[in-house]
Amino acid sequence: MENKEQEIAERLEAATTLLERTLGWLEERQGTLSGEVERISATVEQSRRETELAEKLAAAERELAEVKATTAPMALNPLRRTVPAATTEMLAKHGIGEGPVDVRTLDAALTGLSLEQRIAVKSQLLRAGAIA
Repeated sequence: MENKEQEIAERLEAATTLLERTLGWLEERQGTLSGEVERISATVEQSRRETELAEKLAAAERELAEVKATTAPMALNPLRRTVPAATTEMLAKHGIGEGPVDVRTLDAALTGLSLEQRIAVKSQLLRAGAIA
């Protein structure tokens, strides 16, 4: 009988040890689970922030598009369309007058000028909106 009681006591001791290990594991797991919940809530908060930032970005892009739409006609059609007098005289000598200038005709007229001078004349005409 004493053997049986000792065997039962050993089994109870083993079960107690197992229960203590399981309890320790459950406590660790509980701590891990609560940490995951905190990370999830932080992710949700960041998603809200990302949504706010996306909305602000969309508003800024709309505003930029409006500004571009407002200023684009001015850039394409400058208010002042003047070409320096020397350039106008030089072009008039080659039969190029008022209005849009054909690029091939312009190149033929500028053959006597240096490369830098040709670039300067073309950029003046481009700013004035005279090159077709």
